[in-house]
Amino acid sequence: MSEQERQEHVEEMLESYPLVALKNIVAFPHNRHALVIAREKTVRAVEETMMRPDRMLVAVTQRDADIDDPEFKDIYPIGTLAEVSTMHRQQDGSMQVVIRGINRVSVKEFTETEPFMRVQVEVHDDVQATGSQADAMVRHAIGLFEQYAQLSRRFSVEDINSIVALKTASRLSDTLAAHIVTDSQHQQDLLETLDPMERLEKICVLIGNEIEILELETTIRSRVRSQVDRTQKEFYLREQLRAIQEELGMDTTSESDELRKRLAEKKLPDEVTTRVRKEIDRLERMPQQSAEISVIRAYIDWLLALPWNERSQETFDIEATRRILEDDHYGLEGIKERIIEFLAVRQLRQQQASREGLPKSESQGQILCLIGPPGVGKTSLGYSIAKALGRKFARISLGGVHDEAEIRGHRRTYVGALPGRIIQSMKTVGVRNPVFLLDEIDKLSAEQRGDPSAALLEVLDPAQNKAFVDHYLEIPFDLSEVFFICTGNVKYQIPRPLADRMDIIDLPGYMLDEKVNIGTRHLWPKVLNEHGLGLEQVRIPQPVMQHIVTDYTREAGVRNLERQLATICRKAARRVLEKPNTRIRLTTHNLGQYLGLPRYADMQLTHKPRVGSAMGLGVTENGGVMLPVEVVTMVGKGDLMVTGQLGDVMRESAMAALSYIRTRADMLKIDPNFQDATDLHIHMPENAMPKDGPSAGITIATTLVSALTRRAVRGDIAMTGEITLLGDVLPIGGLKEKVLAAQQAGITHIIAPAENKKDLIEIPSRIRQRLQFTLVENMDEVIEIALLPPEEEVEERPANGGEIVPLRLEERDGPLVSESQKRPRMNKSAAMEQEKRDAEEPEEREPFIVPRETPSPLYPQARSHKEQEKQ
Repeated sequence: MSEQERQEHVEEMLESYPLVALKNIVAFPHNRHALVIAREKTVRAVEETMMRPDRMLVAVTQRDADIDDPEFKDIYPIGTLAEVSTMHRQQDGSMQVVIRGINRVSVKEFTETEPFMRVQVEVHDDVQATGSQADAMVRHAIGLFEQYAQLSRRFSVEDINSIVALKTASRLSDTLAAHIVTDSQHQQDLLETLDPMERLEKICVLIGNEIEILELETTIRSRVRSQVDRTQKEFYLREQLRAIQEELGMDTTSESDELRKRLAEKKLPDEVTTRVRKEIDRLERMPQQSAEISVIRAYIDWLLALPWNERSQETFDIEATRRILEDDHYGLEGIKERIIEFLAVRQLRQQQASREGLPKSESQGQILCLIGPPGVGKTSLGYSIAKALGRKFARISLGGVHDEAEIRGHRRTYVGALPGRIIQSMKTVGVRNPVFLLDEIDKLSAEQRGDPSAALLEVLDPAQNKAFVDHYLEIPFDLSEVFFICTGNVKYQIPRPLADRMDIIDLPGYMLDEKVNIGTRHLWPKVLNEHGLGLEQVRIPQPVMQHIVTDYTREAGVRNLERQLATICRKAARRVLEKPNTRIRLTTHNLGQYLGLPRYADMQLTHKPRVGSAMGLGVTENGGVMLPVEVVTMVGKGDLMVTGQLGDVMRESAMAALSYIRTRADMLKIDPNFQDATDLHIHMPENAMPKDGPSAGITIATTLVSALTRRAVRGDIAMTGEITLLGDVLPIGGLKEKVLAAQQAGITHIIAPAENKKDLIEIPSRIRQRLQFTLVENMDEVIEIALLPPEEEVEERPANGGEIVPLRLEERDGPLVSESQKRPRMNKSAAMEQEKRDAEEPEEREPFIVPRETPSPLYPQARSHKEQEKQ
C-alpha cells in the first residue's frame, strides 16, 4: 500500500464529534455518568449531539479544573466516546445529562472551536484478554472487591452482584475504576491504560490500599468505641480525628502542649516547675473519660496563674505620702503621722535588708492594724497607703469566717476544692507584693472545723509567711513581700497571738468640726457625682451641714452622714428632672423637706443632780457611748435585781460594788444590815443594746451609794473605771473614745483611773482644754467628788410631782468647781465657733486635773457624829 493510500485509510478511520470538557470527572466505557452542564460551549455541544442520529460525543477530562475555556493543550489526550442517554434543561439554563461510555478514543485535533468544540478522534476497540492468567486476575480482582464492599458498606447487594457477574478483564476493570477509585488522576491513568490486564492489575493495587485504610479505620473506630459512650457523639468524633492524626503521624496541638508552652513562657521556681511538669505528664496518661482530668487541669491552671515572681515597682516618698493622705482624709493628724512613721521605718528596714543580703521576711517588721468604729476611714486609709507606695491593692473581709479552710484552702481530695482566700486574692491581684487589707479581723470565729485565727498566724508572722503552705497547692508560697494591713472595730476581740504581731493604731472617731469638713469637702462632691448632679445644682452651706451632722446622725464615723446626703440627692434629682433649670440651696428652714424631722435631739444633756442616777462611759464597736446607771431601793428581803441586758462581767461588777459598800457601811454611815429589809434594783436604760465590761464598776458603786445615802450625784460628771472588792480603781481601755462621747454629750468633768494618766496624751488638745479630768486610785475618792452634800438642792424624783429645783454648781465652795463649769451654756453655733478658735490657738495646755483634797465634811452623818463628840 502506497503512502497516499495509507493516509486515506487513516482519514477514513478518524471521526468528528462534539467535545465536552469535564472537570474532576473521568468517564469510562460501559459505565453511566450523570453530568451537570453549565458552560455555554458545553451546552451548545450537547445540543449539537442531540441533533445527531447516534447522539455521540467525546467526553474528555481537563488537566486544570479552574480553566473555563480550555484549549487543546488543556485537555488529556485520551477520552471516552459516549452516548447521551437523557438530557433535561434546568430553569437556570443548565442541563442535566446522563451519558453512557462506549469506547476509548484519542483526540487528534480540534476541527471547530466556535460555537462549540468539535474534535477528530481515533476510536480504540476493546482488547479481550483470555487465558488462565486473565481468569486468575479477574478472580483476584473480584475477591478484593468483595472484601472492599464488606468493609466500606457503600454498595448495595444488587450492585455487588452485578459487578461480580462481570467475567472479562476489560469490563471489570472499567467498572471498578469508575466506582472504587476516587482520585481523578488515578482514574485518568487507568483510562489511558489500554491493556485490560495491566489496567486490572493497577486497580487491584489501588483496591488493596483502600482495604488497608478501611481496616485501619475500622480498628480505630472499634478502639474509640470501646473507650467512650455511644451517646457522646461530639467527643467520639474528636477522639476519632485524634486517633487518625496519630496513626498518620500528623502534628497536633494538644492540651498538654498548650500547658507546656505556658510553662515555658512563665518563669517559676524550680520546685513549682518540677511539680507542674509532673502534673502535665499525669494529665497526658490519664484516660479521657476519667473524672480526675478536670481536677488536675484546674490544679495546673492555679499553679501557672499565681504571681510567683511578678512584682509591682515600689516607690516611697514621705512628702508624696503626706500629700496623698491629706488629699484623701481630713483630720486624723496624729493617725497620719503614725502611718508615715511606720512606712518610713519599714522602708529603712527594707533598705538595710537589701544591703546586708537578708531575705525579705527580715525587713517587714510588725503588721499595721487600724482599730476604730465603722465609717472612720480604716479601709480608705489602706487604699491611700497602696497608692502612696505604688502597689496594687487587695482586700478580703474576715467577718464571720469560722473555717480554717477559708485561710489555708481545701485539700484536693474534696469535691470542688479551692485554695484559701489569701491565695485567691494573690491570683486576682497578679503580683507578689501588694498591699493586702484583712478587714474585720476582730470578728473571726472558731468551731469544730478549726480556728482561722490560728491559720492567720502563719500568714501574718514574718518569720513564717515566707513559706506559707496552702492545703490546695501543697507548695510553699512566699508572702514575705506582702504589706499586710488589718482593720477592726474592737481591739480586745482580736486574738492575743495575732495582736502581739501587730502595731495597733486607734482611730477613735471624728469630732463635730471634722465631720462637717469631711461632709463638705469629700462626701458631698462624691455623693453628687454618684447621683449625676453638679455642685452648682445643689448647694449645702457649712451651717446646714452642721445641722445634718448633729440632728440626723449620731456615730463616730461618717457613714450615716453619707446616707443622709444620698437621701438629699435623691430628692433633689427628682426636682431637677421635673424642672431642669432648678438650682437648690439647702437652709436650716427647708432641710426638713429633704430629711424629715430631726432624728436626734440636742446631744447636750440636762446637767441636773439626781439621787440614784450616774453617768458612765463605755466603748462599743461603734465608738464611745454614754452608759447611764440607775438604782432604786425598795422595801424587801435584800434581793439584788440587775436589768438592762447586762453581760456577765458587768453583773459581777455590780456584785463587787455591793460587797464593797457593805464592807464600808460604817464609814459611809449606812446601816450595815440594810440588805435585810431593802431590795436593790440596778438598771441601765436602752435595753436593746447589749452591755458588758468592767469599766462601769465605779459608776454602779457610786449610784448604789447615792441611792442608799439619798445624796445626789453631780450631773456634769461622767466616770469610768473598774472596781475591786477593796475599793481600788483599776485602769480601763478606750479612754479616748469615751472622752469623745462625753464631750459630744456636754459632759465637762470626767473621773478616770489614775493609771490611765498616760492615755490622756492621745486625746486631742482641743478636747482636753474643755474638760476637767480627775484621776482617782480608790472608790473613796470617787464618792468624795461625785456625791453632793444632802443640804444642796437636788432632784430626788419626788412621788408627789413637785417641781424639781436645778442644782446651782457655781454657788458651791471648794475646788470641785472650775471656771469652765461657771461659764454659761453655748448653743451649737457658738460651740462651733469656739471649736474653731480653739483649733487656731498654737499653744497646747495640759489637761486640768482636779486635786483630791477633801473640803469640809461632806457627809451629814459625819458632821452630826463630830458635833456629838464636841459636846
